[in-house]
Amino acid sequence: MLLRSMFAQNYRSLRSIRMDLAGVNLFIGENGVGKSNLYRALQLVQAAVRGTLAYEIAAEGGMASVLWSGPRREEKNFRIRLEVEVLDEERAVTFRYRVEAGLRPPQAAAGFAFEPQVKAEELLIETGSRPVTMMKRAGPGIMVRGERGRMEEYPEQAMTSETAIALLGDAGHYPEAGAFRRMVDGWRFFHGFRTDRDSPLRQPCLAVTSPLLDQDGSNLAAVLATLVHTREDTVELDRAIAAAFGGARLHVPEPGEYAEFGLVFPDFPRRVFQPRELSDGQIRFLGLAAALMSYRQPPFIALNEPEASLHPDMLSPLAGMIAEASRSSQIWIVTHAELLASAVGERCGIRPKHVIRQDGATWIEGMRLTGVPDDEDEE
Repeated sequence: MLLRSMFAQNYRSLRSIRMDLAGVNLFIGENGVGKSNLYRALQLVQAAVRGTLAYEIAAEGGMASVLWSGPRREEKNFRIRLEVEVLDEERAVTFRYRVEAGLRPPQAAAGFAFEPQVKAEELLIETGSRPVTMMKRAGPGIMVRGERGRMEEYPEQAMTSETAIALLGDAGHYPEAGAFRRMVDGWRFFHGFRTDRDSPLRQPCLAVTSPLLDQDGSNLAAVLATLVHTREDTVELDRAIAAAFGGARLHVPEPGEYAEFGLVFPDFPRRVFQPRELSDGQIRFLGLAAALMSYRQPPFIALNEPEASLHPDMLSPLAGMIAEASRSSQIWIVTHAELLASAVGERCGIRPKHVIRQDGATWIEGMRLTGVPDDEDEE
């Protein structure tokens, strides 16, 4: 799977921005320019396919809080618009999905005043010369392409807070909607791990084979145990940990009822340091290692400011893990750290995208309105 492009309009600082995307996408910029809003826009697309878009926007403060708040013309139907183009490389099928959400009409009956209203959706696929509409939704009504290849009315209307893509994916009769939903559902977003004493990263977890890290890191111990005792190949992981922690090695006992782990440092070769004893940076690095080097790699991994709490000596090993993960996953990184950006750029052979504010809106320095960098033709 390859996320080929994204478009976001009227979402927080994203007035209207479209970007073509590559295998590794590296964003750097100052505080407050809107880097995290780009990341969050993709999370909302995933929320749409999972059927949790309304909840996610409500958790941000409701529709009125997330709409573009800069200067704008008076528009009757002002709304957030999100689009992605995803290529299924194995089947040579391109999926294009769009969702629009807005405020409840003033004349609407009493209800959830701050809940977003899904106004429109569309799913198209392209296998040849022109795209074919598979689903189109305007208001509560849904039109879908049936088994005979004709657009027909879906028998169930969507609630204003529901997404059609989630309804159709659950129905099981629409393979294109189901395929797109499975691809996007597999994306992983790691916004930052808690590192306090009660952090999920520091806790033992039930000993269940875990090929992927949960987004809060709560199954970290099980992911590490799966690598050590199921895959039985931790060469790259061991190398990264040794480089980050001055020659330390990972200790993962065979799981019983619970999976556990610790670190052994060269200065104390007979003592295992438990997760509760590790520094914030050490436990966060282990979380990132599990996210990037898990038994089964997700198709898309997004890291938001992964350098937080890390010692500068850990950034080069982190860049190495990112480069290794990029062999099988598409990567999206948002960072403040010039050192990390430089290391990732060198190892992955890419240039960072500098995020700026232009006329009050988030923009990529040197990017054309088409979403292509000005210097692309020179490469």
